[in-house]
Amino acid sequence: MEDSSDDASCLSPQGNGNVAGFELLLQKQLKGKQMQKEMSEFIRERIKIEEEYAKNLAKLSQNSLAAQEEGSLGEAWAQVKKSLADEAEVHLKFSAKLHSEVEKPLMNFRENFKKDMKKCDHHIADLRKQLASRYAAVEKARKALTERQRDLEMKTQQLEIKLSNKTEEDIKKARRKSTQAGDDLMRCVDLYNQAQSKWFEEMVTTTLELERLEVERVEMIRQHLCQYTQLRHETDMFNQSTVEPVDQLLRKVDPAKDRELWVREHKTGNIRPVDMEI
Repeated sequence: MEDSSDDASCLSPQGNGNVAGFELLLQKQLKGKQMQKEMSEFIRERIKIEEEYAKNLAKLSQNSLAAQEEGSLGEAWAQVKKSLADEAEVHLKFSAKLHSEVEKPLMNFRENFKKDMKKCDHHIADLRKQLASRYAAVEKARKALTERQRDLEMKTQQLEIKLSNKTEEDIKKARRKSTQAGDDLMRCVDLYNQAQSKWFEEMVTTTLELERLEVERVEMIRQHLCQYTQLRHETDMFNQSTVEPVDQLLRKVDPAKDRELWVREHKTGNIRPVDMEI
């Protein structure tokens, strides 16, 4: 039975010992799924902020304040307001892409993951129970063998010293029972070792799979956060493009020309004051 302790670092011979390594890996996976969900919720809040910001920008662009400004400055001012509407559109597109390219993939990745992990946990637990049952059978068979051997030894001694009228047939019967108990013990040990081998193989396979899933999860989140930063860079670029027309018109603002056009339009200065004559 020395073989039963080879994997003592993972499980005691009784099948109910230290399995902290597997449990920790399993809990890490479930925690990872929760973190992933919370990241998705965080992006959802970011989307709401973008949508609200876009709504306010669009509303402000329709404001009539300073709408009567004239000339080249009036054109520049009108472009300032239009740029807000253009910027609102940029932020709406950004929020839509955040939803489809970041939030939704994070939320849907391994949608049934928790359910799958429970199946995995139950499978390992069943193997653990089977191993514990096999160990109990070994201990029971070991106890039975000890009792049969003790009975055989006692009957043999009694026959030798003539303290009993036990016959040779009784001795043979006791010997057969002892031999049968030994065979039963060997069978139980064999079944236990088979169960432990299966449990160990499943543990190794499952542990490696959990580690692979964790690497995959981290890589998936990294890729989608990279997509988030890429969308942010694009949004900044598009926002910059909305103010370029404003810059162009501001460079063309000409107070002298505006004054000249205003005078021409309103015909001020056509009639000049003259000195009064008596």
